[in-house]
Amino acid sequence: MSEVDGADDGPGEGGNQGGGRGTDSGPAPDGGTGGGTGEEARLGGWTRFVTARPRLSLLVALLLTALAVVVGSGVADRLGSGGWEDPTAQSTYATRALEREFPASQPNLLLLLDAGRSSVDDPAVAAEAKRIAARLAAEHGVTGVGSYWQSGSPALRAGDGHEALIAARLTGDETAAAGTLDRLAPSYRGKSGPVEVRVGGPVAVRHEMQTTIKEDLTRAEMIALPVTLLLLVMVFGSAVAALLPLGVGIIAILGTNAVLRALTEVTDVSVFALNLTTALGLGLAIDYALFIVRRFREELAGGAPPRAAIGVTLRTAGRTVLFSALTVAVSLAAMLVFPQYFLRSFAYAGIAVVLLAAAAALILLPAALMLLGDRVNSLDLRRLFRRGRPDLAGGGAVWGRMASLVMRRAPLFAVATTAGLVVLGLPFLGVKFGTADDRQLPSGAESHIVQQHIRDGFPGSPGGALEVLAEGSATETEYARYKERIAALPEVLRVDGPLVKGDAAYFSVLPKGEAVDEGAQRLVGELRATDAPFDTSVTGTAAVLVDSKHAIADRLPWAGVFIAVVTLFLVFLLTGSVLIPLQAVLLNALSLTAMFGAVVWVFQDGHLSGLLDFTSSGSIETTLPVLMFCVAFGLSMDYGVFLLSRIKEEYDHTGDHREAVRFGLQRTGGLITAAAVILAVVMVAIGTSRVANTKMLGLGVALAVLMDAMVVRSLLVPAVMRLTGRATWWAPGPLRRFHDRFGLSEGEAPKPAPDAGPVPDETPEAVPDETPGAVSEPAPETAVVPGRDRAEARG
Repeated sequence: MSEVDGADDGPGEGGNQGGGRGTDSGPAPDGGTGGGTGEEARLGGWTRFVTARPRLSLLVALLLTALAVVVGSGVADRLGSGGWEDPTAQSTYATRALEREFPASQPNLLLLLDAGRSSVDDPAVAAEAKRIAARLAAEHGVTGVGSYWQSGSPALRAGDGHEALIAARLTGDETAAAGTLDRLAPSYRGKSGPVEVRVGGPVAVRHEMQTTIKEDLTRAEMIALPVTLLLLVMVFGSAVAALLPLGVGIIAILGTNAVLRALTEVTDVSVFALNLTTALGLGLAIDYALFIVRRFREELAGGAPPRAAIGVTLRTAGRTVLFSALTVAVSLAAMLVFPQYFLRSFAYAGIAVVLLAAAAALILLPAALMLLGDRVNSLDLRRLFRRGRPDLAGGGAVWGRMASLVMRRAPLFAVATTAGLVVLGLPFLGVKFGTADDRQLPSGAESHIVQQHIRDGFPGSPGGALEVLAEGSATETEYARYKERIAALPEVLRVDGPLVKGDAAYFSVLPKGEAVDEGAQRLVGELRATDAPFDTSVTGTAAVLVDSKHAIADRLPWAGVFIAVVTLFLVFLLTGSVLIPLQAVLLNALSLTAMFGAVVWVFQDGHLSGLLDFTSSGSIETTLPVLMFCVAFGLSMDYGVFLLSRIKEEYDHTGDHREAVRFGLQRTGGLITAAAVILAVVMVAIGTSRVANTKMLGLGVALAVLMDAMVVRSLLVPAVMRLTGRATWWAPGPLRRFHDRFGLSEGEAPKPAPDAGPVPDETPEAVPDETPGAVSEPAPETAVVPGRDRAEARG
């Protein structure tokens, strides 16, 4: 079958895993389609396509990238900072109806007036406050202005009497409201007569969060790019080879920004998606390019001309990259089943960046390698520190010995590793779900300060009132009786209203505790269950949270089934085994336990909050665990596919299960670890954000990636595969025939016979590092395992 797409391979491919070493001449000097007819026969259709006009391919890519820069410019200004609510929920319907009929019921702007040592009831303070309120009411784009000095409501006055609130609503969508805030805030903020004015409220929180994320993203990129380049130089040695993965990542990021900009014309997209674009764009593009470039350099080191080396690279590493991209895209696509645009935005960004990274790695990178040829090894910066040629193995002998050790003590490693991961995940059993609020921002952010003053000094939770919309004609007596029933509920502190307009009215219900604590969430259910002679719907912060939790719980099984079924199918196509896909899904899920445990222990319970500089809200935003699972599971499958594909490649050539596992880990262990470290660096750079949710996403996924690469892939996978033995590769006859027909494989070596002899008890440990140029024990000239057929040359 062909490299990557499984079609058009010439019949002459089989039996030469060395990529045509020592055969026909290489490509023409101009990078065209030169070479002998024998080489042409061995090359697959995809290789001929990507190497036919390499300069033209790169020129077209450059032009498209420039176009993406133009299209994607200013994308952050068009993205929203909300999206946590279910658009079909009762709370969303009530919110929109109240915005339309009673705009004063949904204030999104709060001015906190601090009278210092004076009382807010002082005549001079009251006069200045009324003047500010009147001026605000006259502003364009402002409606529903109210204040303590107008209503006398105790909910708008601090307990100590030194602070009080002016509330208003900025009209329009998020973008319009943010523009109005930018225009008004500077003229209201600061000292005004006898009072000090601070600007807060939901619209200020969202706007400040959006601005902070944009600034933090720029800083994260400035951190991640040079550190990533340095790590790539350490991995490759060659500065030229190190720049190639970085180039693929930049193309993927810029292309995804253009896609997101286009999507904002037809749907809402969250600003948080930009963080995922940067993280996955750099991380996955570097992963894919690492495997492509490393395999290409191995083939060159083995004597293959550049074009033949590209053919073998695409047939092996290229196929792996394609499968990896599909599995990651599947995990991210699962977020499309949820109604919240916050989650859907990550699916948009994630799918786009994964597919663009894979396309760049499978089309543009081979074209660049075709032009570079042996010059890909130029500018070896490590020669200053060691003698000899580059060690392409990445410590392969060490990984091979580790695999042998793990398989000798497979039960011990399997049980100990599993138990350790489960223990690390135990804190997640105490998770409490909440909503994103001002505490996501740094403690010095103005909107955070305003909300904190309200939480600490005002009775009840002024920003957390529940609104009950009543629709249908009713008398004053019916409204009064309904209000009495609400006031009798145990979690109610006070009921205001009704405010009547035609056949509609609304009541404002203030809970006794925090805006979204368990009592407020119970109150939502009690309000919805309270009998009324008219139609009612409930909204407010706690109601949005209740509806969001319900929407996620309702669709979570469907997302899980989608990820599991499609992943099982893809891994089966790759391996032809029934057991390996099940192992892959279960072990990948197990690798995420440390991440979820750490999220609760650190971000919910507040441990390390001083060191990491964030304010714990005592809960985890409802959508974040879903997002982190989909992202981390996809990345875990990314590394799983890299390891399994190399094990499968070796098993197809030798029929030796234990040797295949050892060889696969030896060849990919160092590279997977290097890729994981680089991706973790990118995620940690994202984790330096001053917004707590972004910090949680970056640091949590970084931990998951490192645990997966260094614990699960290195210890648990070889231990479990040793315990399952040759049964690992079993499949019933119908499925085996299906895989023979539709599965993707190199199709070059015969499959091991089902009745192959028993595997020796012990794999020889004195296995050299087979990579050309590596410093290790000399390799034996004959194959260690019968049927290997130049496995060492294959790399």
